[in-house]
Amino acid sequence: MASIEVILGDITHQQVDAIVTAANESLLGGGGVDGAVHRAAGPRLAQAGAAIAPCDPGDAKATPAFDLNPPVRHIIHTVGPVWEGGGYDEAGILAACYRRSLQVADELQARTIAFPTIATGVYGYPADDAARIAIDTIRSTPTAVQRVLLVAFDEESRNLLAAALRDGTHPQDEPSRR
Repeated sequence: MASIEVILGDITHQQVDAIVTAANESLLGGGGVDGAVHRAAGPRLAQAGAAIAPCDPGDAKATPAFDLNPPVRHIIHTVGPVWEGGGYDEAGILAACYRRSLQVADELQARTIAFPTIATGVYGYPADDAARIAIDTIRSTPTAVQRVLLVAFDEESRNLLAAALRDGTHPQDEPSRR
């Protein structure tokens, strides 16, 4: 089982093999985390995304990291669900994002990975439920990944992720105050 750590920070500056971006189906870039990842990785990222698009909600696809600094070698693009009240399997789709991203990381032989909070921005997924789904899914997904960083962009998200992590803490999990 991978160790899980919650941090506050910029996902594009993490020292990991792969970062996950909360993408849209076109993989051409967007706002929020995806916009930040595209700006940091450079214009070749949109070209690579276009070549493998579309990406369905709950799926994940990988591209090179382009202009991101090593050790980041890969960007895993996953498309979260748009929140429509919970009656359209949004929870199942969100869980699939984390599960499929870990499967792609295994295919890439990534041992460290950083996730943002998927679908909680413009897609409107309730942040507290999303935090619980992220933690539960990462814990229950078999993977060769050794270290998972959950990178929150603000203090509220960090607190929700840390609380979800504490609710079922395993010895290798580390809520962080960074």
